[in-house]
Order: sequence, then structure tokens, then C-alpha cells
Amino acid sequence: MHEFSIAHSLLEIVDQEALPYTGARVTRIKVLIGELSGVMPEALRFAFEALNKGGIAEGSMLEIEEVPLSLRCSRCGKTSVAENPFLLCPLCESAEVEIIAGRELEIAEMEIEDGN
Repeated sequence: MHEFSIAHSLLEIVDQEALPYTGARVTRIKVLIGELSGVMPEALRFAFEALNKGGIAEGSMLEIEEVPLSLRCSRCGKTSVAENPFLLCPLCESAEVEIIAGRELEIAEMEIEDGN
């Protein structure tokens, strides 16, 4: 389950970002996960809960926003959300599409309470 290595990396990034704040405690982390990222949100949540014990993010809330697969069609010029993982325009069925969302795996927001 590669979600454990992703959760570990996530916690390392959180530690680095909170480092400048003396006595800081991370209270919330929002992560964007694209439909095509290959990451299972519930598996990531499980891994995060298992790994964040004793660290700066212990007790923090992991908020996961799933990003649907969005395509821009070169043929019809429309942007749409794909209903299935096939890279076809759902409007005109063209294969001339560009993925504009759905591969994300990123930290979107973090809330940090500093020691002051």
C-alpha cells in the first residue's frame, strides 16, 4: 500500500512547513487527490492516522478533497468532467482531449497554531 509512503512524505512536508513556528501544532491539513492519481483516499487517511502519532500533526484533521477527471476537448472546444476513466470527450466522443484536472496529489492548505 503506497499510501503509507505518501502519508510519511506528507508528514515530513508538514514538519518542514511548521518548523519556523516555535511550539507550533498543526490542526488541519487539506489534501487534493485527483481521480487518476492512483491514491485511495481512505487508505491515505488510515496511513496518516497511523503515522502521525507523537509528531507535530498528532490529532490534526486530514481533509481530503477528491478532484474529478476534467478534460478539454480540442475538437469541440468544451471543458467537461469525465464520467468514466476513458480519455474521450463526454460531449462529442473525440479522443483529442487534454487532461486539465484529476492527476493532483498536493497539500492545498494547512492550519498551524503557533506556540504564542
